[in-house]
Amino acid sequence: QVQLVESGGGLVQAGGSLRLSCAASGRTYSSYNMGWFRQAPGKERKFVAGISWGGDSTYYPDSVKGRFTISRDNAKNTVYLQMNSLKPEDTAVYYCASTNVSWALTAAEFKYWGQGTQVTVSS
Repeated sequence: QVQLVESGGGLVQAGGSLRLSCAASGRTYSSYNMGWFRQAPGKERKFVAGISWGGDSTYYPDSVKGRFTISRDNAKNTVYLQMNSLKPEDTAVYYCASTNVSWALTAAEFKYWGQGTQVTVSS
């Protein structure tokens, strides 16, 4: 089993940056692929970034490509999401999650979830 705890959310002006962290615990953390999702009020949870268990492969939807970067440090059991050039439409609760599925894109493919961290981008 893997426990995930997100941090780093907050209020930022449009054009600004934030770095989210996801601290993982559990013996098998480093064998899982990881992902970040976001959910705005009244909307479905959407995928924003994924990274392979070894960190050598990353993938993003077009909505954040070039602005968001996912990375991981398996020695620290932590996954990061660097978010640059933030826009008001990036406002949401951000979740990290783990999966055994390669190139997973949907919430249903991810097994373990954190509690989320709020990101608010003001215009």
